[in-house]
Amino acid sequence: MFCLTRTDDSGRKQDGITFLLLPMKQPGIEVKPIITLGGSHTVNSVFLTDVKVPIENRIGEEGKGWTYAKGLLQHERTGLAGISKSIVALEELKRNATRVPRGNGTLLDDPDFRSRLAMLEIDLMATEFTELRSLAAAQSGAAPGPESSILKLKGTEIQQRIQKLTVDAAGIYAAAWGGAGAGPKFARSGMSGYLSSRAYTIYGGASEVQKDVIAKNVLGIKRSAT
Repeated sequence: MFCLTRTDDSGRKQDGITFLLLPMKQPGIEVKPIITLGGSHTVNSVFLTDVKVPIENRIGEEGKGWTYAKGLLQHERTGLAGISKSIVALEELKRNATRVPRGNGTLLDDPDFRSRLAMLEIDLMATEFTELRSLAAAQSGAAPGPESSILKLKGTEIQQRIQKLTVDAAGIYAAAWGGAGAGPKFARSGMSGYLSSRAYTIYGGASEVQKDVIAKNVLGIKRSAT
């Protein structure tokens, strides 16, 4: 893992942070799994007790760790947006909706459901265009900018909305998630995905953090002096 450590507190809070790499099997590191609401093991608690790191495990200059971390975070946030994953998930949701009876047709024929699908698709397409602009800039040699925060903010919200609509499509059968379940097959994983997706807008920088970045670096809103 990488660890941002405070090595100097004499200057600005952004300075004096050093970037270190830690082998996870070295003495003093304990990893405890966290099982999410959705029943998956995707995150952990990590405890460090008297861990010592050799100087050769330092990345870059001492005290410049936050500069390096910001670059990593910008790339991470772009990836966490999950645009291609959402495109696939939305198409799958449409297919599943054709298998759910509703009146004389299917759920996909329901005007309210179709309206919510359309709004999701519009927002997803707009976010995809932002990602393509970011990729075009990267291809020209530019570093990721504040648009990575836009992608992370909107991309994770869209993922949650897809999961919510999947649960709505499954109806009462979503309550019997896991195991054999009941109703349509997608209902068994729908609730699990919905519960797991609650973390999407927290990890990798919570949505509130992304909004601060956008306000400062895109909208030019400065923090109040008071």
